[in-house]
Amino acid sequence: MKSAAQVVTVLVSEQIRARIVSAKRRFHANDNIAEFLEPGELDALLEEVAAKMDGVLQSLVIDTEHDHNTHDTARRVAKMYLTEVFGGRYSPEPRVTEFPNAEHLSELMIVGPITVRSACSHHFCPIMGRLWIGILPNEHSNLIGLSKHARLAEWVMSRPQIQEEAISQIADLLMKKVNPDGLAVVMEADHFCMRWRGVKDTEAKMINSVMRGSFLKDANLRKEFLSLMQSNR
Repeated sequence: MKSAAQVVTVLVSEQIRARIVSAKRRFHANDNIAEFLEPGELDALLEEVAAKMDGVLQSLVIDTEHDHNTHDTARRVAKMYLTEVFGGRYSPEPRVTEFPNAEHLSELMIVGPITVRSACSHHFCPIMGRLWIGILPNEHSNLIGLSKHARLAEWVMSRPQIQEEAISQIADLLMKKVNPDGLAVVMEADHFCMRWRGVKDTEAKMINSVMRGSFLKDANLRKEFLSLMQSNR
């Protein structure tokens, strides 16, 4: 029999990582890994992260034992990361009801601006911005409710992201869900890694776009979308 000192405890993060590696799947910062979590493991992961975050605070020479402001900070930060700021990594894709395009709608539809929040994967500083989505459906497209566009965008953004990859992930997800003739996504965001650190520029924003299908081929459609988007800024 092994003594208590000989018992090796395997961290829950190591168990989850082993499943992902065994499945030969990627687990970058902006990937979703919900399918590899078993019931109860998110709570265990929260406790593990809280313990390690407490170590970070100790290394920052913060007296969490006697400082009432930081006494439970490690656990609060762990909970914030796992269930809110980075919740899109650990929660399954939100359920979205899809409706058939019964009326064969084929005109441009625009949703936005949608408020989006994330954290950059380089410094974990906030990204705060707005998103516009343009959809050109066809008779075979699925239609989803307006609020569901925001819900799907939030699921993707609630991970450590860089804006260029985030907007592509949102476009890929909507193309799969809606199956339109064309899709356009534009994001405008403030990056606090520029506001808080480095150049400390409080005015610069990043704007980028992804165009799919008809929006790539039809300059007039692209122009119409961008014009209508600008009128709703």
